[in-house]
Amino acid sequence: MSNTFSPRKLSARTDPVFLTQEICDIESVSGNEKTLADNIQALLETALHLKVVRDGDTIVARTELGRDQRIIIAGHIDTVPLNNNLPTRFETDATGRKMLWGRGTVDMKAGVGVQLVLALELTEPAFDITWVWYDHEEVSSDLNGLGRTLRNNPELFTGDLAILGEPTNGTIEGGCNGTLRAEVIFTGKRAHSARAWRGVNAIHKAAAALTKLEAFEAAAVEVDGLVYREGLSAVRINGGVAGNVIPDLVTVEVNYRFAPNKSADDAAAFVTDFFADTAADEVKIVDLASGARPGLDAALAQALVAAVGEEPQAKVGWTDVARFSEMGIPAINFGPGDPLLAHADAEAVPVQQITDCYDSLRKFLLG
Repeated sequence: MSNTFSPRKLSARTDPVFLTQEICDIESVSGNEKTLADNIQALLETALHLKVVRDGDTIVARTELGRDQRIIIAGHIDTVPLNNNLPTRFETDATGRKMLWGRGTVDMKAGVGVQLVLALELTEPAFDITWVWYDHEEVSSDLNGLGRTLRNNPELFTGDLAILGEPTNGTIEGGCNGTLRAEVIFTGKRAHSARAWRGVNAIHKAAAALTKLEAFEAAAVEVDGLVYREGLSAVRINGGVAGNVIPDLVTVEVNYRFAPNKSADDAAAFVTDFFADTAADEVKIVDLASGARPGLDAALAQALVAAVGEEPQAKVGWTDVARFSEMGIPAINFGPGDPLLAHADAEAVPVQQITDCYDSLRKFLLG
């Protein structure tokens, strides 16, 4: 299959499954969201009950019904790059389930499809709703369309609960882990490898730190009734000069995933202290994002749990719920699709999960 084809227009505005397929078949790799954003905006502007605002390729649609409470429901419209996995198709898996296969079906255009149908359908929800479809989630956080629109239009984002349509297998995943990246730097002295004793080998200096990382045991941390798994891992190493030179610089990039009971400062201190007894010359924090507590103690979150009818789980990775949590808004993840298939070439979502998520979210929003 080709990685390119003519984009389609969105038409299946009342069916979350077929609208998901249409959304997926409009290619929107990060940086190329405009066509899909244009289509979403065009649909929303036919809905008289919604006030539509656009910021770049982020679309915000709000009801203004004077309800006592407001729900924010968000989903990103970009995907990771294609790998011969568009256009979409329906297929049956080994267990007999009907699946929608193709890039974006899991991460996270099935969630976007559910949200868009409900935004168009629900003219009299029990709450006021702010719907958000945003760009550039799959790339550097400084490009993130949700973050940009929060900065540019903070008045649009008041709310009592936020729901992010990330894939959760149709269950609720509360909060998220925080994430930190650090560069652990080892310096030495260059020398000719024939006279290695005249130098200080920076690669050899890194050995103790790598051994310590290998022995690290991930903690399981309970936060507000949900258990989050932490992790500290080397993810990249750079060093070396030439085949006959003792290297004078090695950098080990480390990723720390930390439970949401820790602050960003706590996480930075932990990583810095972790390498204090190694030969590291410097630990430089290069990226840091706080996690989000589960948010399930909020009454509105409990109402959604009841509508879904399954026990909530912890979100293992970092998601944009953290942006809402920083604003003091309880935030949870809820959407169709197996998160283990996100970014996989064989992305596929069970059709029944799409309809089940639609039914549960609709039930909740109608009160």
